[in-house]
Amino acid sequence: MIEHHDTGEAPAPGLRDALLRWLLHDAVDERFLDDVFAGFCDRLRRDGVAVAHATLHLRTNHPQWLGIEILWRKDCHGPRSRNLDYGLFETVGFRGSPAARILAGAEMARHRRGETGGEAHPEVAGLMAVEGLTDLAAWPMRYTLGRRHVASFASDRPGGFTQAEITLLTDLLPALAVVTEVRHRNRLTRLLLDTYVGPHAGEMILNGATRRGSGVTVEAAIMVVDLRGFTRISELWPRDDVIALLNDYFDAVCCPVERNGGEILKFMGDGLLAIFPLDQPDAGGATLRAADEARRAMRDLNRLRADRGLDPLGYGIGVHAGAVMYGNIGSRTRLDFTVIGPAVNVAARLEGLTKALDADVLVSGAFAALLDAPTALACLGSFPLRGVGEPLEVYRLAE
Repeated sequence: MIEHHDTGEAPAPGLRDALLRWLLHDAVDERFLDDVFAGFCDRLRRDGVAVAHATLHLRTNHPQWLGIEILWRKDCHGPRSRNLDYGLFETVGFRGSPAARILAGAEMARHRRGETGGEAHPEVAGLMAVEGLTDLAAWPMRYTLGRRHVASFASDRPGGFTQAEITLLTDLLPALAVVTEVRHRNRLTRLLLDTYVGPHAGEMILNGATRRGSGVTVEAAIMVVDLRGFTRISELWPRDDVIALLNDYFDAVCCPVERNGGEILKFMGDGLLAIFPLDQPDAGGATLRAADEARRAMRDLNRLRADRGLDPLGYGIGVHAGAVMYGNIGSRTRLDFTVIGPAVNVAARLEGLTKALDADVLVSGAFAALLDAPTALACLGSFPLRGVGEPLEVYRLAE
């Protein structure tokens, strides 16, 4: 067994207090967790602690990702982040790793190059060899309510960390946990708002637009999408199959909306409501592109369904343009950030008309007037719509 001795000098006197002061006082204006972590590691390295590589592994509540990894290296400018996929815990690379041991309840996990008496995790050993690291130590980052995340620090000094450095890092981790948890929660709040109400509405809510009845009038293109025959499907199909169908359908129609600058305000069972504010450049063209791309995506989805022997999914898209009230609607204790107004009703009526006219996408004359060259539209005439005073000029999105 190779013996390891303290080969470096002890951290400078007062370093612990200086780092605590920076974490709890001076870093208050650092908005992002990544910058706080990088600033902490930079100061450790600058003041003689042999940190060359460090990571935070934090679990999140994202619909696509299990968590994030924030990575700091001594020779990189700024921290780097990457998303961690669901299923990570079942991978060979995770099992037996320092992070797995910490999440399983260990108070510390450490590996030093050349040390025997315990088999090193292959990926950790490979990382250390590639980056010239000699010592890696991981600890739990304890957040409130027992939530447990992982912090690791690695050294490139021959012999690794001194005992004094290990003690210093152990002493500083509770303060680092307090400071990073605040920012992690802020990130999660923004992430959840983006996921459930959309980025624009989420930004308005975070900026204080939370009073019932508060809102603004905006000019927008309004898109309503609905799936046909869903009631029959939901009654006859197993629950998991219905959920999988809805997810495939919403992927097909939602991705084009978001890719073209639209904001999905709500899902209504098997339908959705989205807007494209007209103060955005080429909002009319972007809305039409989103509708066309959604139509193409639904064709691709139906081809895949046909290959599996399944019936095609029918749908309708209605698009109108006009003024809407954009803000908080609801009860005293439960609010919905949405749009209301006659223009929304017209878009919904147009979507309903798609079935009668055997069209996937119908738009109003008011929306068509937004386009510089509406060559992709074919006028079908004027039609009476329930709840709309005058017959409405209706266009079909051409093939």
